[in-house]
Amino acid sequence: MPRRTATLLTSILLLIGILCAGVLIQVPYAEMSPGPTVNTLGEHEGEPVLSVEGEETYEAAGHLNMTTVRVTGINYRMNLLEAMHGWLADDRAVVPHETLYPEDVSADQVEERNAEEFTQSQESAKVVALRELGYEVPEQTVVAAVVEGSPAQDVLHAGDAVMAVDGTPVTDPGQVAELVTRHQPGEDVVFTVVPAEEAEAALSGAGELPDETTDVTVTTAAAEDDQRAIVGIQAGLAYALPFEVEIKLADVGGPSAGLMFALGLMDRLTEEDLTGGAFVAGTGTIDNAGAVGPIGGVSMKTIAARQAGAEYFLTPEENCATAAEHVPDGLTLVEVATLDDALDALRLIRDDDTDRLTTCDAAG
Repeated sequence: MPRRTATLLTSILLLIGILCAGVLIQVPYAEMSPGPTVNTLGEHEGEPVLSVEGEETYEAAGHLNMTTVRVTGINYRMNLLEAMHGWLADDRAVVPHETLYPEDVSADQVEERNAEEFTQSQESAKVVALRELGYEVPEQTVVAAVVEGSPAQDVLHAGDAVMAVDGTPVTDPGQVAELVTRHQPGEDVVFTVVPAEEAEAALSGAGELPDETTDVTVTTAAAEDDQRAIVGIQAGLAYALPFEVEIKLADVGGPSAGLMFALGLMDRLTEEDLTGGAFVAGTGTIDNAGAVGPIGGVSMKTIAARQAGAEYFLTPEENCATAAEHVPDGLTLVEVATLDDALDALRLIRDDDTDRLTTCDAAG
């Protein structure tokens, strides 16, 4: 066999071997890519994203798009070739698998956590938006969850309104743990509650809780880590909205759409378009005080936003530096730390006074 032919054949076989190895060798990485964006002012799969009953709403001309990131599943294992492709691509991000999925977390736990965070972000968005518009939204400390196998199981129930602990009136969730831990393990704690069904009926009707309460006694146990007294509940807040607000968006999880849900709801309840007809997208968690928090995958979200047609992207302050490293052409990154910052930015966009916007590149 001529030397040139042998060399060529050897090279081809070596290349085939490398390609096969690249396909067969699994690497501990996951991939993120731009996901769908949805206009919170519009419809998704034939249904309004935001629907309100019991209060007048207004049509909105612009866009307030929430953005998402696609990620490989918890059980998916990338091969070497896929990882190399992701590293070289501008619209992909390859990260260590444990960054997205810690080793001690199952697929079911990831799904459950994402669903819980999404539900909480919706509630926070509703509360902060309505309060910003001047509506009264009373709140009540409740049992948010009961740990299976704990002393509180079958004694307290999720949704029970906690009025007092050991006779001390409860005004916020943090008090519950504080009052319980005053005890030694094995001692009794007396919870004064309004049962879940009655509490939910009163709160969903924006009414006051009934005067009649029930005393429930729970014997404390010792926490495994530090031996403090516990009963096995998580306290949280429930709210009495002045009217019904529903957010319909399937197949989305996590808390990162909170800001855009809040702005979308405010726009639907405000006669003037908050955007002035502009295409605005964004991301960010939001809490009941209106603080906007950071999210993951911001660079993928800016790409998704621009591909959808967005001109402005509301970016959490803590994500600005990362987002500004690779800004899609034609997209302005606007820095926001609070709901008020976002509203101020929309006012400047609406008034065509965008030179005064606080942008990520200017801040970073």
